[in-house]
Amino acid sequence: MKKISLIIVMAGLVFFVGKSFGFLSHKVVKVSDNALVYVATQDPADAKFPKGAKIYKEKCVACHQLNGMGVPSAFPPLKGSDYLKADKIRALRQVLNGSNHEITVNGAKYTIPMPPQVDNYEDAVAVVNYILNAWGNNYGTVSMADAKKIKIIR
Repeated sequence: MKKISLIIVMAGLVFFVGKSFGFLSHKVVKVSDNALVYVATQDPADAKFPKGAKIYKEKCVACHQLNGMGVPSAFPPLKGSDYLKADKIRALRQVLNGSNHEITVNGAKYTIPMPPQVDNYEDAVAVVNYILNAWGNNYGTVSMADAKKIKIIR
């Protein structure tokens, strides 16, 4: 019962925080002296890696948010992530197989496990390349050959 309650609370937290911070991926436009409007901005990575952007928005956004900033103390940021930049192959491995160990990203510790997000190499390469280049990240790319070195564990 406690486990189910925790899952429900975490799901609610992710939804609330996602809605709260979603505006950060928008540009503020002043339309009058008393009014501001948030306008969605297009990340160049969306056009360059459309399949990865689609997968990210379907599978990753709930935890890592639309703006890649994650949820403090729960889900790590991908935008400006030293952890991501340090090892692109590790990112592929995590997307394919998940991870259950504590990680440190930009000096903060994260302990919530990450389940596998995709079940094939093509999707893994697509979403990781998107993440490596979205939100101002300029971390290069991974290849299908890189992905195929990783054994998919199910």
